[in-house]
Order: sequence, then C-alpha cells, then structure tokens
Amino acid sequence: MTDAIRPASEADLPAITAIYRDAVTTSTASFETEPPTLDEMTRRFAVLREGGFPYLVAVDNDAVIGYAYAGPYHQRAAYRSTVEDSIYVARTARGGGVGRALLEALITACERIDCRTMVAVIAESGSPASAALHAGLGFRPVGTLVGVGYKHGHWLDVTLMQRPLGPGRGTPPTRT
Repeated sequence: MTDAIRPASEADLPAITAIYRDAVTTSTASFETEPPTLDEMTRRFAVLREGGFPYLVAVDNDAVIGYAYAGPYHQRAAYRSTVEDSIYVARTARGGGVGRALLEALITACERIDCRTMVAVIAESGSPASAALHAGLGFRPVGTLVGVGYKHGHWLDVTLMQRPLGPGRGTPPTRT
C-alpha cells in the first residue's frame, strides 16, 4: 500500500518522470511514444499547479510510488468544471491499492475546487486494471473511440468513462 498521499512538489518530479518514462516505453497507458524529459515534466507540473489543479503523489518509505493529477478536459471555457484524470503507479507498487488511494484523493481534491465531472480516457487494450479501478469508484463507460491510437505495433481503442463530482449538474458551477 502507501504511507501517504500528499500534494506533489518539484522535488518529486525526478521520481514522477521515471514512473512515467516506464509507462510510455513499456505500455499503452499513455499515447506518448517518447518519454518527456525532466524539464518537460517540470513545465507540465507548473502549468497544472498554476491552474489550481491537484497533483498528488503516493509515498511509501519516503519513495514516490505513484502519482495522479487532474487537468482541463478541454480548453474551451464551457468545459471549465470538467477535468480529466491521469494516474500512474510504479511497476513494483501495482496491484496493492495505490491507484485506488490516489484516485479517491484526486476525486476529493477536485470536488474541493468545484469541478463537477471527471473524465477518464483509457486505452482499452492496455489498461484493463485502469478501467476496473475507475468503475469501482463510480465511473461509467460513456463511449469507445475505435482505433484512434497506434503504438507498439497495434491500433488501440480508447474507452471514455465519466463520474459526477460534488453536486454534479444540479447547480451552476462556481469555477471560473
């Protein structure tokens, strides 16, 4: 499991970059084909934090073993209360509940900033555990994009899942 879920800091970025590098090079969990550098991951981190979005790490024995963040689903203003989640767990920590702990904390953090919907974009053939994780926390499938990605010699489908946050569509958002 994990000792703690906490907000990520710049000091965590080398470990985050290593976890993501493994995901990019060995799986279809990400559709990137070249792992970003530490400088690029630092830039991405800064953009999300400046936007007020949550970026969390799971720590075990002082080592980062996973991370999760939420960012804008799309840039247009009408989407301002909809976020897309991303969760990555170190290979050695998978299957122990780290992803669930991160996603639960991320959902709570997004509700605190008055986000109303969270969307998961899951590479179907590469992430059955991710789909199960999201379903277990109230996400429902809302569609499949067929053959939209090509990585590691295979065409990949993407499953879209979504979950309401806080009051959902019951009231207008306050997020600007």
